[in-house]
Amino acid sequence: MSATYENIVVEKDDGVTWLSLNRPEKRNAMSPQLHYEMDDALRWLAHDKDTRVLILTGKGQAFCAGQDLKLYFRETQNNPEERARAQQASNSWRWHRIVNFPKPTIAMVNGPCFGGAFTAVCACDIALAADEATFGLSEVNWGVIPGGIVSWNIAEMLSHRDAMFYAMTGLPFDGRKAAEIKLVNYSVPLADLREETLKIARILQEKNPFTLRYTKEAVRHVRGMSHDQAYNFLAAKLQALQHVDKEGGMQKGMSQFLDDKSYKPGFGAFKP
Repeated sequence: MSATYENIVVEKDDGVTWLSLNRPEKRNAMSPQLHYEMDDALRWLAHDKDTRVLILTGKGQAFCAGQDLKLYFRETQNNPEERARAQQASNSWRWHRIVNFPKPTIAMVNGPCFGGAFTAVCACDIALAADEATFGLSEVNWGVIPGGIVSWNIAEMLSHRDAMFYAMTGLPFDGRKAAEIKLVNYSVPLADLREETLKIARILQEKNPFTLRYTKEAVRHVRGMSHDQAYNFLAAKLQALQHVDKEGGMQKGMSQFLDDKSYKPGFGAFKP
């Protein structure tokens, strides 16, 4: 870690790292300084040996209220250099850092999630939400579009009808609806959210880390490929995995299935 952070909190729990936005008095709205801190934290956590799974969430009662209108927009409007720097850091951590994070990532949406926060949720491999969480694309009410890459995110993640409906009306929806339209995997009552998220993190933590990394890269990259492109890409990806996997995951899995009969697909967990 290169600095003491003021706007985020990093907490470690036996292989699981909680990375929390920490401006609860502002519902964790994203300021330029928060962007710089998140970009830095994700950079070093990608190589942190104590981090096997990363959980992204917000402190207090909110996940993230989107960009801080005052600090991000108004106070940088006459400072193009600072605006450009903040924009670069914002896009870097909310998309590139998370999408390319070499370990599993989970978004835990514990409360309000608006605007630019959608990008971070979509970037994570898995997303869980509280039933009571509130989601919204409120940009239309401010006379702007869902900018950055939010419009692209929802066009990729949601059906065309749902993306159009919520972007054009600005109407909010709860965690149950977010699960129904597949913005998140599923939702649970807020009281159970942390325990449920940690349960999924522990499942991921037990998997072969090399297989997990190559699996998430494979699934993300084949979207939009033709059949032949995907076939060739996945063949190369599997070959590369076998080369870099220092734990011999494929050999262990086959031995557990064929030799000691300790693993049956669908009936138990592969033991790395």
